[in-house]
Amino acid sequence: MEITACQPTKGRPREFDTDSALTSALRVFWTKGYEGASLSDLTEAMGITRPSLYAAFGNKEALFKKTLDLYQREKLDYMGKALDAPTARGVAERLLTGALEMQMSTCDPKGCMGVINSVACGTEAESIRAEVLARGAIVKQSLIDRFERAKAEGDLPADTDVIGLTAYLFALLQGIALQAGSGTSCVDLKKLIDTSLACWPSK
Repeated sequence: MEITACQPTKGRPREFDTDSALTSALRVFWTKGYEGASLSDLTEAMGITRPSLYAAFGNKEALFKKTLDLYQREKLDYMGKALDAPTARGVAERLLTGALEMQMSTCDPKGCMGVINSVACGTEAESIRAEVLARGAIVKQSLIDRFERAKAEGDLPADTDVIGLTAYLFALLQGIALQAGSGTSCVDLKKLIDTSLACWPSK
């Protein structure tokens, strides 16, 4: 655990837990989005001053990218594990189940941080939107590659459109996040997953 000391204007150096502060910043960005999160929102949640924020994390954009790293590492770790499933259907099931479990958690905000910030439209947020979309493209390509391998191995029909299948799966993942955020129950979302998997292409 890293402890950062920042020199305030008066008194002794102030120490704070950077990991805890970063987690707090993640919740603010996750809840309000990049554009909606003000520096005052961030410093209040993190329990630090603006000079301390700049000293420890850089500017707002740099802080956001660090929280996005944390989000991917801790909240989306199920995605990397899903790719290790022995079948393409197993990959899809792990992804959808993982997304549902994350949305049903009582510890985190609802919705998808990537979706929230990929639709940011202000001039200030252009680089943020590009960053989020670029990271999403990497994940999508990994999934396309996994489904291409599944098709080559005979796990998926030879005429499967793996790009379309990947887009379909991502639409489901985003839909789960959006519906969970609007109050859809776990039971109804589980039915959505079951129906989607029942339609999964097979030989």
